Amino acid sequence: MQVSRFRSSQMLLAVLLAFAVLLLGPSVGHAAESAEEAGLRIAREARESQRGFGNFTAGLEMILRNKRGQESRRELRIKVLEQADEGDRTLIVFDRPRDVRGTGFLIHSFKRKADGQWLYLPSLKRVKRISSSSQSGSFMGSEFSYEDMGTAEVEKFSHRYLRTERCGAGECSVSERVPANKDSGYSRQLVWLDEEHRIFKVEFYDRRNAHLKTMVAEGYKQYLGRFWRASKLTMTNHLTGKSTDLLWSDYEFGTDLDAGDFTSAALRRVR
Repeated sequence: MQVSRFRSSQMLLAVLLAFAVLLLGPSVGHAAESAEEAGLRIAREARESQRGFGNFTAGLEMILRNKRGQESRRELRIKVLEQADEGDRTLIVFDRPRDVRGTGFLIHSFKRKADGQWLYLPSLKRVKRISSSSQSGSFMGSEFSYEDMGTAEVEKFSHRYLRTERCGAGECSVSERVPANKDSGYSRQLVWLDEEHRIFKVEFYDRRNAHLKTMVAEGYKQYLGRFWRASKLTMTNHLTGKSTDLLWSDYEFGTDLDAGDFTSAALRRVR
């Protein structure tokens, strides 16, 4: 009888511990960790897990969808160069359709200030700088803003861990990040990260704290045995009913890229 009671007590204790782990999530093993410290740690771990890729190129298809489900498509190319002490440098070139062919978009991401962004318009044959106050605008008519196209550097936000919950076939940590940039189009973002530190979902809230957009990432593949990349990003605007898909393909790492390929002068030469 005593053995049976002992085993029952053990089982009850195990259940209680498991329940505590579910509630506390990332704070288990970090007893003195605040929600803010946990959120920052999770964001840093996600960044570190994907550091060291060097550079890559990829193909992109952009599908613009209105609230009636009608679609238009664009074909793009992207080049990304990792920087040791700052954010990545990114170059996007539009190939199709004809009316946007040759348009180029250059991003210099930074950790503690607004990104430098430049748009080359072949019809005008000039490079236009996108000001910080304009980066909340729509990127080429899509549901992604100019702000969304840059690297979400850890230092650009304050972070707060909220909870752990089921997502897909696994579990995600859910954290809130608040942009430090006063010109941001968002008051806050909620980020779901899975066990591999991959983004599962991001909810974007506008300056009035209304749920403006949701981005969902799907079809992850691992490259070089380490780097996870999604094959599809879908941004849905809940106020307009419009959405945009970004379909990624033909990833190639370790290409012949350097900083000279990511200047406003080089942007004029994109083809």
